[in-house]
Amino acid sequence: MTSTKHAAVVTRFAPSPTGKFHVGGIRSALYNYLFARKHGGTYILRCEDTDRVRSKKEYEEYFLDVFRWLGLEHDAYYRQSDRTALYRDYLEKLIAADKAYLSKEEPKEVGQRSEVIRFRNPNKKVPFHDEVLGDIIFDTEELGDFVIARDFENPLYHFTVVVDDHEMGVTHVIRGQEHVSNTPRQILIQEAIGAKRPIYAHGSVILNEARAKLSKRDPLVRPALEYQEDGYLPAAMLNFMALLGWNPGTEQEIFTLSELVDSFSLERMQKPGAVFNPEKLEWINKEHIKRLSRDEQAAHFESFLAPEIKTLPGYEKTKLLKILPTVIERISHFGEITSLSAAGELSYYFAEPTYEKERLFWKDERDSTKLLERLVKTKTLIGGVKDGDFTRENVKNALWEYANGEGRGQVLWPLRYALSGMEKSPDPFQLAEILGKDKTLERIDRAIAITHGT
Repeated sequence: MTSTKHAAVVTRFAPSPTGKFHVGGIRSALYNYLFARKHGGTYILRCEDTDRVRSKKEYEEYFLDVFRWLGLEHDAYYRQSDRTALYRDYLEKLIAADKAYLSKEEPKEVGQRSEVIRFRNPNKKVPFHDEVLGDIIFDTEELGDFVIARDFENPLYHFTVVVDDHEMGVTHVIRGQEHVSNTPRQILIQEAIGAKRPIYAHGSVILNEARAKLSKRDPLVRPALEYQEDGYLPAAMLNFMALLGWNPGTEQEIFTLSELVDSFSLERMQKPGAVFNPEKLEWINKEHIKRLSRDEQAAHFESFLAPEIKTLPGYEKTKLLKILPTVIERISHFGEITSLSAAGELSYYFAEPTYEKERLFWKDERDSTKLLERLVKTKTLIGGVKDGDFTRENVKNALWEYANGEGRGQVLWPLRYALSGMEKSPDPFQLAEILGKDKTLERIDRAIAITHGT
């Protein structure tokens, strides 16, 4: 059996709105989307909201927001709660054909319904082929006559999913290996209602870094939009999730969505567990940030700046563009800009830093006379750089010989602190270029005054 035997490919992803959609669910949605798009088929998004107690409209809106953010556009959208009459019709037909029956049950809890609808299990072996796992045989005798509906108005998952897949013409069921055990029940129901069996592809289990199955209680399993709030790019999330159980067969690791569509195949989905590695996500996201245009980088940068930065007297967008390369170099997701802002590591670009004299000294040195001499000499050398040539390289060239002779730390540390007022910052040559010659010399003068004690 091959993955393209159906003339028109139809795939579906069917989340339940019983909680905030978490990041692990992105992979199944993505694989179904990619396969449908590659084969010019139809991708269906289906809201499985038959659990009336736990299903919430807000959670449905949440997963729709997730897919809008990711750019995974569906071709059709269905809500199971709108399809109760259809399910009832199929239930009645199964009962009439003696393939299902009403069963009076002893209630387990007060108020629980005492009559359910059970599927009449033919108790046979069910073989099926899986595009990832190969040939599988299940003995369904151990399943017994399983429940397919609480009553005619409350059908259960295994029943509704089969009816919907049949009615919607789903040709390929692409999902995680945790659903393999659901397959024999669903095949039995397919046969009972006369549905064509779809092609199955059960992808690898997602593991945490300890190589244990990723559970909803794992810290890595965050609500998906938290990644958006932290400044991860949708293209990077899709890239990372695609590689979490699929191998393109090449050395390529960075993909756009269109490249994923072109490259994806069921044959290269992996059987062994796939480890969710946060460091790999950080690296992939950083690579996607680098590939943004300068204007796109600037827009993200500004949106994640702490509000108080934007109120500083020297704040202006032209300076933002000058800062951009140094900030992009330091971050792996844009949310880190908020952290840098909060730590005061960006405000010195727009407002005068405050100094503590002791921090101007390199390590354990405390000789104010030597510090003063070095600051004055540094100012003289930097002041000799022509206004129109005040670049990082030219500032470095002006200072480098002196710094090598006097001691790089002894010369460059006081300069770095004078320009930023921080122990952590970009290198002083980069800072000088961003601040400009006048502001650089002005801040060195302030450091000289503090060293003088004036």
